[in-house]
Amino acid sequence: MNIQEFAATLSLSISTVSKALNGKEDVSPATRKRVLQAAALLGFTPDPSARRLRRQTADTIAFVLSPPQTSFAHPFFLDMLMGVNEAMDNSGYQVIVACARNVEAEMELFKRLIKRQRVDGLLFARTRRQDERIAYLLEQDIPFVAFGRSETSNAFPFVDIDHHVVGRSGCARFISLGHRRIALVHAPEYLMFSHLEHAGYTEALHAAGIRFDEALCVEADISEEGGAEAARRLLALPDPPTAIVCGHDLIALGVLRGIAETGQSPGRDVGVIGGDNHPIGRFVQPSLTTFSAETHRAGKRMAEMLLERLAGRLPQELQEVWIPELIIRASDGPHRVHSQNSAESVFNRRAAGKRVEH
Repeated sequence: MNIQEFAATLSLSISTVSKALNGKEDVSPATRKRVLQAAALLGFTPDPSARRLRRQTADTIAFVLSPPQTSFAHPFFLDMLMGVNEAMDNSGYQVIVACARNVEAEMELFKRLIKRQRVDGLLFARTRRQDERIAYLLEQDIPFVAFGRSETSNAFPFVDIDHHVVGRSGCARFISLGHRRIALVHAPEYLMFSHLEHAGYTEALHAAGIRFDEALCVEADISEEGGAEAARRLLALPDPPTAIVCGHDLIALGVLRGIAETGQSPGRDVGVIGGDNHPIGRFVQPSLTTFSAETHRAGKRMAEMLLERLAGRLPQELQEVWIPELIIRASDGPHRVHSQNSAESVFNRRAAGKRVEH
């Protein structure tokens, strides 16, 4: 008996039966119980290999590069892809890499991979708080593993590096160094990891009795220029921050540049902490204090999970959250009382010079 025939005997849709068998939450307990009892009575067991034959797939896994970053040459995706490839080496599956130019085009990419190329499963990152990709794949009963959690559902396999820790521990590190004006520059908050950073940052401020100041929280593009622009904006405030937590190292590299443009010394006058251990972070001056991000290992584990999912393992058994470790280098200096006065002095000298020129 296949799943179509099994669903017909219960007068239920194939989607509802599939969700009940996979323990998904959007099926009522009564319906789930009815489906499981019928499966036991009739001896019905979903067969992943038979499903592949019915869908006429070609033993193919898709690794999807997710906006806003769509270049596999970026270390984040390249390391992850290398891990995926390592896990898939002897699996019998081929791995294809696909990307969409923007968020709006990405759903069409997912539908094309499933309906035209008939991939067996998907791997992707940069999950969103409300993620239509996850909702679609769950509805279609397509095996997938994501890098990151989502508020859309908790019934899918994922590996996640906990960015709540990045926000909380990064802010707490600066508090312990005497800073009280601590800013957060992070990616757009529709991304789940960025939302978690913001929550962790706010939690650390609250625990220390420091008032949350909305002006010190800036969303930025995941790029060096995005970080530099955010730093310019923050340092132009009447009461600028003396320390900046960044949710991403590319953003942090731009923040370092933006600080230097004001005549201040990053790491000395304004402390900076990154978020994901970009390879270049150790070579800039000052070297970037950041958090570990084992993306190669994460890619390998995601691929292993997908193989387990294709073999029939339940998604709730394939969920892992890893805790990043703080990597202390040179950019997170202690609070210096004179730093703001020094910055004002620099601005005053520049302004005086311009007046003389005019």
